[in-house]
Amino acid sequence: MSSVFDIDSVVLDIEGTTSATGFVVDVLYPYSRSRFGALLSERSGDPEVARAVAQVRELIGEPDADAVRVEKALGEWLDEDRKATPLKTLQGLIWSEGFARGDLVSHFYDDVLPALRRWHAAGVRLHVYSSGSVAAQRAWFRSSPEGDLLALIEGLYDTENAGPKQEPQSYATIAAALGVAPGRILFLSDRPGELDAARAAGWQAVGVRRPGEPYYEQGVGDHPQAGTFDEITIARSTA
Repeated sequence: MSSVFDIDSVVLDIEGTTSATGFVVDVLYPYSRSRFGALLSERSGDPEVARAVAQVRELIGEPDADAVRVEKALGEWLDEDRKATPLKTLQGLIWSEGFARGDLVSHFYDDVLPALRRWHAAGVRLHVYSSGSVAAQRAWFRSSPEGDLLALIEGLYDTENAGPKQEPQSYATIAAALGVAPGRILFLSDRPGELDAARAAGWQAVGVRRPGEPYYEQGVGDHPQAGTFDEITIARSTA
């Protein structure tokens, strides 16, 4: 089903929308799991690492938890696919290093990058809102199979600088940061709860349904849906 949208900004989810969840789960998660211990021991004095460790201790209710206990908690959250901010922060640091070293190359569905280039060339502002940290998002777009794509993306938002992805207030926060009327923003995601929250904040939303993705069978509720980005047409008004 092809849909036409008159908007100024597109906000993109990553996992399950622009990119395969399987890549994240099968490649990135094991990569981070194998390196949590080294990160916690070698960079404990790094302010970002220290803040994340403090957040882990708070979430597990153990203010004196040592590095071994923190690593165990991170592994448990990874098994649960829990969207915990400190987990995403530490994963982002590890993935950024992996992408920079060339150990990792990000994944995009074939229809995504041509669409992003097309929309960007038409003057549409592109942003990302993912549960993965801003650092991870930045590394993801810098290390695509087609090279550095970060110039296409104007803003990066995560659960730390915007809030939880299933709460309407998070989308209101992003809209205020963009300086764009909510109705002029289009959100693309595979998760019904996120689409509901975006719509509650006044955004337009499209559910992206790709065969093989975890939310494919569940569907996207009463939201417009697209199987690929090719089915989404943006026709910006000039008035």
